[in-house]
Amino acid sequence: MTYLGEGIPKLGFGLMRLPKLEDGTTIDLEQTKQMVDTFLEAGCTYFDTARAYGESENTIRQALVERYPRESFQLATKNAAWIGPKSYEDARKDFDISLKNTGAGYFDFYLIHNTGSFRTKVFDDLEMWDFVKQLKADGKVKHIGFSHHDNAETLAAIIEAHPEMEFVQLQVNWADWENPNTQSRKCVETARAHGLPVVIMEPVRGGTLANPPEPVAEILRAAKPDWTYVEWALRFAFGVEGLITVLSGMSSLKQMQQNLETFRTYQPLSDDERAALATAQRKLDELLDNPCTSCQYCMKACPMDIKISQIMESLNRAAIYGEANGKNWYGFNTRDGKASQCIQCFSCEAACPQHIEIVGKLEKAAELFE
Repeated sequence: MTYLGEGIPKLGFGLMRLPKLEDGTTIDLEQTKQMVDTFLEAGCTYFDTARAYGESENTIRQALVERYPRESFQLATKNAAWIGPKSYEDARKDFDISLKNTGAGYFDFYLIHNTGSFRTKVFDDLEMWDFVKQLKADGKVKHIGFSHHDNAETLAAIIEAHPEMEFVQLQVNWADWENPNTQSRKCVETARAHGLPVVIMEPVRGGTLANPPEPVAEILRAAKPDWTYVEWALRFAFGVEGLITVLSGMSSLKQMQQNLETFRTYQPLSDDERAALATAQRKLDELLDNPCTSCQYCMKACPMDIKISQIMESLNRAAIYGEANGKNWYGFNTRDGKASQCIQCFSCEAACPQHIEIVGKLEKAAELFE
């Protein structure tokens, strides 16, 4: 029995972290075009963007939509009505803005973005579930679903309240598979038990798993000396049951080429390889100060414009490489948004998909680095 998206190639292009020019802020359009060309030439077809991803929607219009037949690819985007506050009308306008930004004509997959915590109630109050159902009925989107950053129990409640949803996007990677907060395995099992296929996001955990700390890297090298750390992450994700695609947030043509090679040569992990990952997961949990993926939702919620994701990275660097390394990172990246500016409103914690106790982490960072 087939499922939605079964025939879609299992490497997807996540458009959250596109390549940048030397100024560090402007998206490198020409390199993005090269990446799109390479991706499509390899037979891959799924692109994932969102209004919340800066200029991503505009860029993919220029790099993809204006250059290729519309039927040759799938395009997904998202509605994050909780980023606001938004009125009933404004939440609906987000769809029209996305349609205009991308020039796509329609979306193959449209998501209610980032359910969990207070965010689910925002979608409920704005009647966004009925809105996306109507979009599908009107032919403006082909398939409707949602992305989820919360536990499996909450996921089950949402699926049961909205049986019209056709798929779910989940954070899944080997480091979070048994994580008690992220609950990757339990969330996948919950989705599958309810018959929903899965789009995987954050397979490399915001890039963290591409450069694991040495005690973790040593475990993986001993098991497979010729594999890259990204290859470990993608091979794990490709093996998830009921998979539509794995979104890789590629930031360069080189990353694209490496990931396509992993996709072309994919074989399921052996029992020994899975055991090595389980050992690496336990070691990583011992080392990391927090599981931040740099999604920056906390920063969108912060009234003081504190550079929270950079501060979380500083703490992780200090935990793994030493306090001096963390302090150097902190000093360079938080000049206009230091931890000590926190007013403890806890808006960041309410927005955090990883359920990190951010306020306490900011207090710790101020003590260590300022």
